[in-house]
Amino acid sequence: MAELLNDITLFQWTTLIAAAILIGINKTAIPGVGILPVVMLAAAFEARLSTGLQLGMLAVTDIMAVIYFRRHADWKILLRLLPWALVGLAAGAGILRLIPPEDTRTTRILIGALVLFLLVLGEVKKRLHPEAIPAGGPFAAFFGILMGTTTQLANAAGPVSAIYFLSMKLPKEKYMGTTAWCFLILNWIKVPVFALEGRITAQSLLLDLCMLPVLVLGAALGILIFKRMNQKVFELVVKILAAAASIKLLIG
Repeated sequence: MAELLNDITLFQWTTLIAAAILIGINKTAIPGVGILPVVMLAAAFEARLSTGLQLGMLAVTDIMAVIYFRRHADWKILLRLLPWALVGLAAGAGILRLIPPEDTRTTRILIGALVLFLLVLGEVKKRLHPEAIPAGGPFAAFFGILMGTTTQLANAAGPVSAIYFLSMKLPKEKYMGTTAWCFLILNWIKVPVFALEGRITAQSLLLDLCMLPVLVLGAALGILIFKRMNQKVFELVVKILAAAASIKLLIG
């Protein structure tokens, strides 16, 4: 199995470790940081492999998040949203089938454009009052499909889910618990699909296994430092880096 790691460069290892720490922090403390590993991994690895690498790490940290926030989920909201998210997963898979696997350029552009769109969406979310966001069946359908599509394409549904859960006026603990269960379900459904699409490979699984201690460290850091850090400054840095990396993906 060691030969699967022979071609990984120092830059790729460094990026992978940094992404793993951020994914751990994202799942236990700061959901907004999850957008950065998307573009970091896509810049360091072949585009489709990067999404498979990230999904493996997300699936592990989803379990950690559910264990920590297991008592705080709102299942009424989840059961309203998840059927539409499954429709979105199918839509995302259909979009990817239109792109030949060897066309890595188009995939990178798609990921870059999607992340930039979601960064803008996140800024829109911050300027909305929960009372200003509609709720109900059509709203759940729209955001469920959008969430499923974005997570299937690039594991990047965080800003979409944030707007929807904001409209539900959830307290902090219930917000984290509902988010944790939502992505645990969606990401584990995606695992066999990604394997069939060739995005999860023996190499990606081995790399994810190597990152397991780093993911645990990231999750622990998220729990320990969340209340002590200047979250606004941290999130601003994340957004700037994510936007810069996305533009890099777009221009090559």
